[in-house]
Amino acid sequence: MTSTSRQPHFEAFEDFDEVSGALDESVLDDADRDGDQFDLADRHALRRVPGLSTELEDITEVEYRQLRLERVVLIGVWTSGTAAEADTSLLELRRLAETAGAVVLDGFTQRRDRPDPATYVGSGKARELRDVIVAEGADTLICDGELTPSQLTQLENVVKVKVIDRTALILDIFAQHAKSREGKAQVELAQMQYMLPRLRGWGQSMSRQAGGRAGAGGVGIGGRGPGETKIETDRRRIRAKMAKLRREIAEMGTSRQTQRTERRRNAVASVAIVGYTNAGKSSLLNRITGAGVLVENALFATLDPTVRRATTPDGRDFTLTDTVGFVRHLPHQLVEAFRSTLEEISGADLILHVVDGSDPEPEAQLSAVRAVLAEIDARNIPEIVVVNKADAADEYVLERLVRREPTAVVVSARTGRGIDNLLAAVAADLPRPEVEVEVLVPYDRGNLVSRVHQHGDVLVEEHTETGTRIRARVGEALAAELAPFAAAG
Repeated sequence: MTSTSRQPHFEAFEDFDEVSGALDESVLDDADRDGDQFDLADRHALRRVPGLSTELEDITEVEYRQLRLERVVLIGVWTSGTAAEADTSLLELRRLAETAGAVVLDGFTQRRDRPDPATYVGSGKARELRDVIVAEGADTLICDGELTPSQLTQLENVVKVKVIDRTALILDIFAQHAKSREGKAQVELAQMQYMLPRLRGWGQSMSRQAGGRAGAGGVGIGGRGPGETKIETDRRRIRAKMAKLRREIAEMGTSRQTQRTERRRNAVASVAIVGYTNAGKSSLLNRITGAGVLVENALFATLDPTVRRATTPDGRDFTLTDTVGFVRHLPHQLVEAFRSTLEEISGADLILHVVDGSDPEPEAQLSAVRAVLAEIDARNIPEIVVVNKADAADEYVLERLVRREPTAVVVSARTGRGIDNLLAAVAADLPRPEVEVEVLVPYDRGNLVSRVHQHGDVLVEEHTETGTRIRARVGEALAAELAPFAAAG
């Protein structure tokens, strides 16, 4: 039974007297410590929210097990940086757990030079965590890092409840939020890439050898015959499923590439909105284009890219793409699986990098997003830093970001503050058409004149008796269509 005297809030980290003795003693087990390391196992008050149950399922038909989280305890190993950074990381893990549907009961950080190679936190700390888990009635331990298969197994053996790492948690959130066929396929592929090296048996079912005859307790037709264990069979099936998913995603990516090529042919500039999850990217898209995209105060509410058309103040059309949000330590499996979707970013002419100005560490958000942009070869694309949520941010923080980021524009997608300044910055930074033409377009070809205004820069326009004389800069494709009407002299 959980003590009713605990504060059900997460605004500040607080010590818990009930378990402080047991957990503080673990600090003394560390051989090389200094005075600062006596904070290793501070207990932090975590807000309780309704959630789901956690259950371990056998993987029989090579499907990724759905994580059903319920009552969880958080643990983070603090290896570098400041205590505030460690606390911020655990706060973010709490938000991730809540997004997945968990009731967060307690949270801890441990100061170590490096995670323990066997149990992530060390055997002594693992036993103490087991005592807290029993006292709290928790059924899941979530670790703020990616654990190796052996760390997962050995830590589970000690704490006797399900252990989930940060990567599995993020993958589960993506699985909950994926809506489109492509998004679901990408998440499933990422889950299988993560699961394959961690596939293991529960009980004896996965280590039994499979016979070679159908109906005789073995896998029958399609199996590799006597000697192949169930876990080997499942690994083979997972690899086959992964190959199929990669083919499907590649086919869907071809369609997306065709759409991008068509926009390029029409010389439509593209702008990609990127940023940390829940920074307000979809709200910004809605404010600029009226797209009506789902806006939710939750992590990873947007997984499928949305493309809408917008217009600069000087009348040029461009596409605005809302993309999936990033987070610290975004699993590599997700970056790989979502590569076809992230190509919307790497193929853009301009990036609007949205950062939450009300976040305690907006600079950390910028660094985390830029790390992913570098991974998808998008770091050389021109960037405008959009400091969002100005209505809720500290003015000192806004000034600090503007000083640090030369391209920063302060906006509020909710109130509309700064949107005009942002659109002016977009107009200034979008690439200009390079081919200069001077043409006399007959009045019955007014559609061409309209396209010049829409996709080019009109330098001179004059209406004559025989047509519209225009001198303008346009893209190569439109210049080829205008070539027959080149003006003489």
